[in-house]
Amino acid sequence: MHWVQSSVKAVVVAALLLWPGLRGSAQGCGATGVALQVLGSGGPELQDKRASSSYLIWENGHARVIVDAGGGSALRFGETDAKMSDVDVFLFSHFHVDHSSDFPALVFSSWFGNRTNPLPVFGPPGNDIMPSTTEFVRDLFGEPHGAWRYLSEMVEPHPQGTYELQPHDVVAGETPVAVFHQGDVAVSAVRVVHGDFPALAWRVEIGGKRIVLSGDTNGEGEGLTRLATDADIFVAHNAVPEDATGLERRLHMPPSVIGATAANAHVRQLVLSHRMLRTLGKEKQTESEIRLRYAGPIAFANDLDCFR
Repeated sequence: MHWVQSSVKAVVVAALLLWPGLRGSAQGCGATGVALQVLGSGGPELQDKRASSSYLIWENGHARVIVDAGGGSALRFGETDAKMSDVDVFLFSHFHVDHSSDFPALVFSSWFGNRTNPLPVFGPPGNDIMPSTTEFVRDLFGEPHGAWRYLSEMVEPHPQGTYELQPHDVVAGETPVAVFHQGDVAVSAVRVVHGDFPALAWRVEIGGKRIVLSGDTNGEGEGLTRLATDADIFVAHNAVPEDATGLERRLHMPPSVIGATAANAHVRQLVLSHRMLRTLGKEKQTESEIRLRYAGPIAFANDLDCFR
């Protein structure tokens, strides 16, 4: 089986190298320091003309961490000067389509780089309606029933120092739990409430800076505030307006909750992302609600924006 997969890989690589495609201009986040780049600032709607949720964390010109991979984010990744061979860790907030559908595209693209070391992948556990992180990765690539099982070598045990995906289920509560530490990159998580869907918020500490990403959550509990305390950048999802009710409110934070969380956590900069049709065009109302609670800098994210 291995020689078949290797032959398939060789043929595909050769074909793509010969394809007369166009190259987009590189858009990185600078050669020095730490930066957050928003690959996807939208939600699941296509009419918003935004890629779905995805974030890239840079340090000194290298892409170190990816958080989520919604639809369109692989294209946005290709529009930067990022390299999958540089990425230390891949984090998932949860497995809704608009946060995970481009993961296979990003993984497959890495075959055409010079990556040799394993890629750790962390995300939530599963339940009756959602897969766990380990299930998600194996359902995509594992034998005998993976959707892309011709790439099964991506999840098979390899000799130390070679490329494979290493998925991990993160069981977290409202107290931040350390998940990953490599060099100057340290990652922690808390469980957040997103209806009935297992979900995590993430904190990435890198180069002496602290970046926190809420993911999708209705803001219940104290975990997100604890995770975001003293964050240099806090990315919160602006998916619903202040008057949201019903299912929308069960899934997402309105601006008042975002503002209270940012204020209570003393964050230094607030970035609003996951902007959907129901919040686009309501930026003044959103900012007014947040300003009743939080006095720091506020930015409304667009695809490929960089926050240093």
